[in-house]
Amino acid sequence: EVQLVESGGGLVQAGGSLRLSCAASGFIFEDYAISWFRQAPGKEREGISCISNSDGSTEYADSVKGRFTISRDNAKNTVFLQMNSLKPDDTAVYYCNVLWGLRDYWGQGTQVTVSS
Repeated sequence: EVQLVESGGGLVQAGGSLRLSCAASGFIFEDYAISWFRQAPGKEREGISCISNSDGSTEYADSVKGRFTISRDNAKNTVFLQMNSLKPDDTAVYYCNVLWGLRDYWGQGTQVTVSS
């Protein structure tokens, strides 16, 4: 079955960095675009970045553009999210997502907490 497992979250001070990982299984990883979402307390889930399956093109939400970088290693079935210059507003649970078979699959999420 399709599985996505996020890791790499933690506690970091404002201005610091973290790198999240999303390990995928249960589907042909290289055939699908992968996205990162986050959900902060009291807020809706927000799409923050995605990376294509084909040419590696990427998209970023304005809230993270210039600070976050998405990448993928198809040989490892893994997507990464490098997060720099973190702000307290980045505090959220971060989720990996794939649209597979016309439905969304989600990981369990990894908590990122940015202190000020």
